[in-house]
Amino acid sequence: MLFWILVAVMTAALAVILLYPLLPGAKAAENIRAGEAAVYRDQLRELDRDLNGGLITPEEADYARAEIGRRLIAVSADEPAETAKPPGHHRFTEAVVLLVLPVLGLCLYLTTGRPDLPSQPLEARLENPGNDVAVLITKAERHLAEKPDDGKGWDVLAPIYFRTMRVNDAQLAYRNAIRLLGPSPARLDGLAETLMAVSDGVVTEEARQVLEQSLTLEPDNPRARFYIALSMEQAGRSKEARQAFETLAKQSPADAPWLPLVNEHIAMNGGAKARVDPAAPGNPTQQDVAAAETMSAGDRQQMIRGMVESLDAKLSEEPNNFEGWVRLVRSYAVLNDKDRAAGALKRGLAAFPPPGEQGRQLLALARELGIATEGATQ
Repeated sequence: MLFWILVAVMTAALAVILLYPLLPGAKAAENIRAGEAAVYRDQLRELDRDLNGGLITPEEADYARAEIGRRLIAVSADEPAETAKPPGHHRFTEAVVLLVLPVLGLCLYLTTGRPDLPSQPLEARLENPGNDVAVLITKAERHLAEKPDDGKGWDVLAPIYFRTMRVNDAQLAYRNAIRLLGPSPARLDGLAETLMAVSDGVVTEEARQVLEQSLTLEPDNPRARFYIALSMEQAGRSKEARQAFETLAKQSPADAPWLPLVNEHIAMNGGAKARVDPAAPGNPTQQDVAAAETMSAGDRQQMIRGMVESLDAKLSEEPNNFEGWVRLVRSYAVLNDKDRAAGALKRGLAAFPPPGEQGRQLLALARELGIATEGATQ
């Protein structure tokens, strides 16, 4: 009911705005100008009578006529060309404004709107958020407001904040998750990326310290190693940066999705790029690599994830690609997404069962990367 009251009020307000120029009061200024012009014309006629009656000299009459004519011209310049029409000529326009427009709007709403859809307050939407990210965030925030010591809640919310560009909130969430659940490479790398995002992609001293802590937990963490090498590059230590990037390139798989970007930084610091197979599924194009150079840390990470997801989609369509499954499992593991890595392993083993040599290689890779293999062959 409140909705229809608001609609009625808004319609009435719009009608008043449209009808205002047609109201008698809107013509007040025009009527005043018309009255002034009539007075000046009467003065000209009276001037002629005085001249004919010998009451004034011709010189005085010319001077007075010039002055009255000047004033008449000034008033007539603002006077409408058309003569005034009787009030009845506005009735059709008023009918359109008062009847046709509201009825037309109502018909459009009934045909294109959802008047039958019941209102859904925030509480109801929180119960069933669906894929609405904003509602999911609100639900998580309410939960954490009641239970601020729920480390898992902060751990889930932090990357969502980061993906939705709420960098400061993401930084706070990562800090809370680390405080409550302890440091992990994924949490420390996420915190470092929020610090870099705040500083427009610059690896600050605090971010570097966080990344070094991540490396103490996982020495082969390519994300942390890449950003530390980037900090050397930003500090003007090109030789050290090149060596760090070259070491990362040598220790990365040949099909690693981040390798083209690492090679670009090697070249920027005076080194030679390693060979990358551009035809391999999921590898970036030269345009992707060039675009990555101008990205922020968060956007660059999103690009890497996008390439991995592209490879995942291609393998779903063409699963008979052993090298692709190896690349996908390793990429998800490097991105610290162990659930997706386990899922990719299971799908890869469906295409290349364990009794075969390639299946055994996939299982060996999973054990090397610390991916659970229980149930992967089912």
